[in-house]
Amino acid sequence: MDTAGTNAKAVPHSQTLDRGIRVLEVLGDADGPLSIAQLAGELDVHRSIVYRILRTLESHRLVSRRGDGACELAPGLATLARGVSRDLRTAALPELTAAANDLGMTCFLVVPDRDECITLVSVEPRHAVAVAQRPGSRHPIEQGAPGLALLAALPAKASERDEVGQCRERGYAKSHSEVIRGLTSIAVPVPGQGEAPCAIAVVYVDTDEDAEQISARLNQATKAVAAELD
Repeated sequence: MDTAGTNAKAVPHSQTLDRGIRVLEVLGDADGPLSIAQLAGELDVHRSIVYRILRTLESHRLVSRRGDGACELAPGLATLARGVSRDLRTAALPELTAAANDLGMTCFLVVPDRDECITLVSVEPRHAVAVAQRPGSRHPIEQGAPGLALLAALPAKASERDEVGQCRERGYAKSHSEVIRGLTSIAVPVPGQGEAPCAIAVVYVDTDEDAEQISARLNQATKAVAAELD
């Protein structure tokens, strides 16, 4: 009998910690500050429980409350996030900035998080109106060009979408209206990252933009990032 496996499965998780993390996730996904009642509704718990969790998060400067009592994420989270993929972020930021300004589009770096694609860092062009892409945004990895580019950097699977194989062949993925209706995205995997893939992408309102030209500029950026990480 595999007692080690049985014991591992039997280890309980911390309900309080789980709820605290859920509060941070809900606030991160919200378009603005939320009241205690709204948070309680999202977590399906009594307001007194949310209040106690918020007091703890406030003491660590992870959440703050405004004068009207509404809650929002606090700057303390930025301190925690500084160490997340620090080398990758440092290598990517100059290239994202240059590509965003050259293309006049929001340019961002994505990484996989289990079965999701998550935006690690994003840069909007300096002198153009562009679609915003907030760091921390996530969507299923099998939807949208960024996720397809991440999958294309991994070994092929029989169950994968045809578009993943197409990305491997032509060097970039393109999608339209898969994640947000009306928006187009093009993404290129950063070469040489093995089991920890990442990709650089742009997002824009669908136009007659040349996908080959955009992907060529992104490919230039991915090669520079890969060289910096080497």
